[in-house]
Amino acid sequence: MIELKSAGEIAAMREAGRVVAAVHAATREQAGVGVTLKHLDEVARTVIEEAGAGASFFGYHPSFGATPYPGVICTSVNGVMLHGLPTPYRLRDGDLISIDCAAFVDGWHADGTVSFTVGTPRDEDLKLIQVAEETLAAGIEAARPGNKLGDIGHAMATVGRGADYGMQNDFGGHGIGRAMHESPFVPNVAPRGRGLRLRPGLVIAIEPSLMAGGRDDYYMADDGWSVCSGDGSRSVHVEHTVAITEDGPVVLTCP
Repeated sequence: MIELKSAGEIAAMREAGRVVAAVHAATREQAGVGVTLKHLDEVARTVIEEAGAGASFFGYHPSFGATPYPGVICTSVNGVMLHGLPTPYRLRDGDLISIDCAAFVDGWHADGTVSFTVGTPRDEDLKLIQVAEETLAAGIEAARPGNKLGDIGHAMATVGRGADYGMQNDFGGHGIGRAMHESPFVPNVAPRGRGLRLRPGLVIAIEPSLMAGGRDDYYMADDGWSVCSGDGSRSVHVEHTVAITEDGPVVLTCP
């Protein structure tokens, strides 16, 4: 069932979105060469707890996950596109990392992801991040009343695939609210004018992921969680929680 949110409920989700943004800021500040992914998870846990919020990911166990999720953030490095575990891996100069976080306040969830480089950046990584952010922005711009879900996926694919990057479509965006994952599924790639008509009160997470090698295939790593680019190429993931309103899309996961 698809649940439309009231203005008050969207405001409550905005509070959760501020916590997510605070986690992104804190982990980005801490993510230096030699810092472990586990430490970044501890930083995120502290931010969430001090905000009086809860960690949506911790203990989450979807059908594709090998075990309940052990951390509060996903830390995906280089060829890991999604759901990378916060392990003792120490970040190296030039690493490309995505930090995915979801938090809840008073039972209302928000979900967002940022990607950035550690230490000395590679030009090709900076371009990949820039195009991913442009892809997300195009999807958000299409999230307007009267449009269809397919318009979001079409807008994102036009930018991402237009830059010759790979885009998988099995792990995409989703409705969000009282639960972290609600209906509808929000595809990264879709035909224009197809799917659910967008209405004010719908809140969705829009989250494209791009693979530098240009292929769309991926595989699940042995840890049972990490989704990796099929050819080992560098990958990025970006995401915002977005409310569809009469006045257009409103991003809830910004500072």
